Amino acid sequence: MRKILVAGNWKMNGSNAMAKELASAVADGFSPDSLVQMAVFPPFPYLNTVAEIAANTPLQFGAQDLNESPAGAHTGEISAAMLVDLRCQMVLVGHSERRASYGDSDARVADKFAAALAAGLVPVLCVGESLEEREAGETEAVISRQIDAVLVKTGIDGFAKAVLAYEPVWAIGTGKTASPEQAQEIHAFIRDKLTALDGIIAGQLRILYGGSVKGSNAAELFAQTDIDGCR
Repeated sequence: MRKILVAGNWKMNGSNAMAKELASAVADGFSPDSLVQMAVFPPFPYLNTVAEIAANTPLQFGAQDLNESPAGAHTGEISAAMLVDLRCQMVLVGHSERRASYGDSDARVADKFAAALAAGLVPVLCVGESLEEREAGETEAVISRQIDAVLVKTGIDGFAKAVLAYEPVWAIGTGKTASPEQAQEIHAFIRDKLTALDGIIAGQLRILYGGSVKGSNAAELFAQTDIDGCR
């Protein structure tokens, strides 16, 4: 049985004091034999703070983004090697805000995914459709396109050491949530798509749901066959 993974993204919020308090509270709340694995994704300035707290605890952590280049003239960016140096275990790639607000194309997301893998990080690939795309019946086409870009870059083997997060853009921060049945339908579509390439990798892949998950709906979402946690 795969551990449920709960991955929390702080976005561009918080302070060093908040990072210490939140990471400490989360680390203290989980044990190595828990059925839940917890990972947090603080802003870049607080990674070292979280690293100190997470040391020798079950808490994992990662960055919210990375640059696909190993080094170079990329002022303000951070490389996969730098994240490893900060003791990160994971990194988000393809978050909807990076795609929409910062122009991360499917190809660039795939490059970031590959860079993370090459450095030994676990990439958490975020995929999902907008409200307009859902209403146009394009959900599966959009998600296929986003996943296919990564498959072209790394092949199915790239997903053996990755996590995938389905995050319908229309349900992020809006208060709207896909029903458990709607979420399961897309998670099953994703797993079936990858199963056609490698059943073992697809079966072991953790696919998270991200979209206004709350205490009131988490249990029902996690009870779905192909939902392995939330982000």
